[in-house]
Amino acid sequence: MSKKFRFIDLFAGLGGFHLALKQLGCECVFASELREDLQRLYRKNFSDMRNIAGDITKVPFNEIPVHDILCAGFPCQPFSKAGYQLGFEDEGRGNMFDYICEIIRVQGDNKPGILLLENVANLKGHDEGRTWKIIQEKLDALGYWVKAEILSPHQYGIPQHRKRMYIVGLRKDKGDLESFQFPIERNEGKCDIRKIINEDDTDIQVLKLETLKQLKVWQAFVHQTLRHGSQLPSFPVWAMEFGADYPFEEIAPYCLKKENLQGKHGKLGQIIDGGTFDDQIKQLPIYAQPSKRSKGASCHFPDWKIRYITLNRKFYETHHEWLDKWIGCIRTWDNSFQKFEWNCGPDDNGNLYDKIIQFRASGIRVKQPTWSPALNLIGTQIPILPWVHLPQECIPPYRKAELKAFGLSQRDVSRGRYLSVREAALLQGMELLDFSELTHARAYEALGNAVNTQVVKKIANRIINHYKRYARN
Repeated sequence: MSKKFRFIDLFAGLGGFHLALKQLGCECVFASELREDLQRLYRKNFSDMRNIAGDITKVPFNEIPVHDILCAGFPCQPFSKAGYQLGFEDEGRGNMFDYICEIIRVQGDNKPGILLLENVANLKGHDEGRTWKIIQEKLDALGYWVKAEILSPHQYGIPQHRKRMYIVGLRKDKGDLESFQFPIERNEGKCDIRKIINEDDTDIQVLKLETLKQLKVWQAFVHQTLRHGSQLPSFPVWAMEFGADYPFEEIAPYCLKKENLQGKHGKLGQIIDGGTFDDQIKQLPIYAQPSKRSKGASCHFPDWKIRYITLNRKFYETHHEWLDKWIGCIRTWDNSFQKFEWNCGPDDNGNLYDKIIQFRASGIRVKQPTWSPALNLIGTQIPILPWVHLPQECIPPYRKAELKAFGLSQRDVSRGRYLSVREAALLQGMELLDFSELTHARAYEALGNAVNTQVVKKIANRIINHYKRYARN
């Protein structure tokens, strides 16, 4: 009878490692998860495993059971591009890797034969590679061979683009990793997010009238661009530049003087006039204003920003006749809704309603319905599926006056919704889990912070078999 591998699940979250290894016939003997709601959910979803701790820093190391495999998706925020990238200097979260090392050290001769770790792709290049070098050195000192690879579910035909760094470790006295290869596939062409969409799902979040209007207005922008013989812009559309002529190429506007901006045109072509210099600056697009990070920074815009501003102004010069009318539709919108990214190529039919759309801080992003963008911790960035027809009971009973105020029809509100929690779970390989105790927002957040079970399972299967081959020899 083959040995049943025992594993521990650190920073467990929803239990992505647990699901993957359980499906491979392994047994979980210990788990830790800081957040109480996820602890409760973990116990519910894995009812046969009760040894679940809270804060790992409060657990005596000698109380952690002997195990063959250590799994950990250790906190990624210290290394993420979305955060401050403090790495090991991030107090509290940045030193969680050291707890992993101490757990291994305390196990002594019983330390696990296999390590399975996951983090953001940016970990490998963080601090010019020094962070990854420190991790390698620490694991080497503990007696492990280490290999890492950046992988994404979409490479395996799973319709989600989510690059993550996967790390495997093997005890040096159990073999080596010289012949070990990550299970890399190239099945991107098989991705079609429509295959996981259930149009009958009623546990969904429909789009607000304001969101539906924003889609309709940007659809008009795309239609007019094509109608007037232009390709859709390959650069981010910054509508705030339409009609603007404030100086920016030589010196950033916030480093100029009041007289340099007086009478110029700022955001959406509005004249910059009166008030103090600070008042004038507020009449510029948000990205042309100083931020907290601008203090002490260069008085010159980076080349990429100069390029985007220049391209948007040229686009306006070509299309100003119809853009001057269209601008009125977006004038009161928040800044992020006045930016638009078309990621579908220049030869597309220009129909927003058969694409995946995501409302991001950088703008409204449109892409082909191949794979979903990475599930994000920020609930406001949940992918939108505008083509999905809503079940009749999910269509809000809007009054005609409400629809008219937003320039919408009954047909407009009968389609379009966010990716559901169940669909998001499918993308993470967690469709068998029960999420009923979490709000939609909390479920999305937890899924966005989870490891991808399907990718982990492929890697775990490969390293376990590699380990077994050495054991037989």
